[in-house]
Order: sequence, then structure tokens, then C-alpha cells
Amino acid sequence: MTALLRMEELTVVPVKSPQRKLVNQVSFVLESGKTTCVVGESGSGKSLTALSVMGLLSEQLQRIHGRVIFQGRDLASLSSEEMRGIRGKQIGMIFQEPMTSLNPVLKVGYQIGESLTEHLGLRGKALRAKVGSLLEQVGIPAERADSYPDELSGGQRQRVMIAMSIACEPAMLIADEPTTALDVTVQAQILKLLDELKTRMNMGMLFITHDFGVVADIADDVVVMFRGEIVESGPVAEVLGNPQHPYTKALLDCVPDADGKKPLKPIDYAWLTNGAHP
Repeated sequence: MTALLRMEELTVVPVKSPQRKLVNQVSFVLESGKTTCVVGESGSGKSLTALSVMGLLSEQLQRIHGRVIFQGRDLASLSSEEMRGIRGKQIGMIFQEPMTSLNPVLKVGYQIGESLTEHLGLRGKALRAKVGSLLEQVGIPAERADSYPDELSGGQRQRVMIAMSIACEPAMLIADEPTTALDVTVQAQILKLLDELKTRMNMGMLFITHDFGVVADIADDVVVMFRGEIVESGPVAEVLGNPQHPYTKALLDCVPDADGKKPLKPIDYAWLTNGAHP
């Protein structure tokens, strides 16, 4: 299949300390209709990789090497104006924390409708109808378009974020730890919803997580990151069933089993110096 997204040797550094490589030579492929999970601990470079795709790195960071090929175009070479035409329309993104990503003083319907007006030119009754339809697609009554974020539960706010991200039916969706801080029941509902939307819209989904349980549920392929580098990648069954890198094995040792009998091991970084998995 033709790659929807091809990341080629992406390297990101701080502007003031270019010798520090926060993301180093990261390369992977995402296909339409597939889910690639990027997994690793906090600080491993997962979110920076996602923000690099969207062209949303802060002014303190810069890409010094690599290409981000989306539908045959190198996003890293596009102007700010060209990237604004892609964000929200061709690539949607669900950010980590909906309460800080949503504007607390604007109704959620208005916030969903912004990209529809910007990219599709919808206004008035057509806009309101589309917003209501999007809310219903993610399991929220259309009349809640007039609610403010603090009037919704955490799960509902996350569903609003999903509605915003799919509003223009993008070819690709980036989900940056979208189930963090949600209870396990709501997490399962959100994961099921995302998988259904991906299948129905034939989207490619780049899913950022630290949870191998989530990876096992939704991924087609998995990329394991440690200290800004990919240490292992491949089809999810292969990586989970026969992990090769000590770090991947250590992460899997942290995952509890269903009956709670498996002893959990904290990650021992001794392998960094002796190369052996504890």
C-alpha cells in the first residue's frame, strides 16, 4: 500500500542547545485505514514527534534534519500559510487534555464549527446542522452544542475534541494520549469510538500512548521510543509477542495480567550500561 505518512529521519533539537537531540533520526510509515501506535515513557519524544507532523513545535525547538511526507508532500518544507490549510482539514489532532485544549468561555458548538467555517465555508443553519451531526456521531446529543466545556464530563469533553478533529473528515488523525485521566470504562468507549471512526472514514491514525494495553487493543503497527529514538518497531503482534529490545521487554513487564497474579517489575535501566535485560 502507498504510505499516507512517511517520517524520514526526523531530528528535533532545542534552539539554544542544538547538541541535545530531543528526537533523533525517527523514521516510520503510516498507511490509510491503519493505526500506528507510538509508545514510550513520558519524555521519550512521542508528543514532539506528533507536533512535528503538525508543524506546531514551539519557537524554542527546531527541526534540523528529516522529512515528513504526507500524501506525497514534505510538510516540513511548507509555509505557515500552507500548513494552516492542512491542519484540521487533512490532518486532525486530539490533544492530551481536553479541559486545557478547549476554550472555557466559548460554547463547544462554536469551537467545533470554527474549522468547518475556515476550511469548508459553512455558516448559519448548515453549520449548526453539521455541528449537531458531529456531536451525535460521537455520542453527545446535538443540543449540547450550546454547552460550555465545564458543563460537560471529562468523557464528554474528550468526545467534543474528537468531533473537532474529524469535522472536515481528515485523511489522518493524530491522537495524543486521548484517554489519559479517563476511567477505564470511558477509556474503552473512547477507544471503540476512535476505531469505528477510523474504519468508517478510512483514516490513518497515529496514536500516542504510554499504555501497552491500549496498544494491544487498537494498533496495527507499533513504534517504541526511548530518549528520543526508536528502539523497536513492527506489526503489533510481532512486537508484543516476541519483543527484541530490552526496553520493550521492560515496558511489557510493567503491564498487569487480567487476574492480577503476574508480578510487576519496575523498569531497571541496567541494560543501558551492560546491554542485558534484567
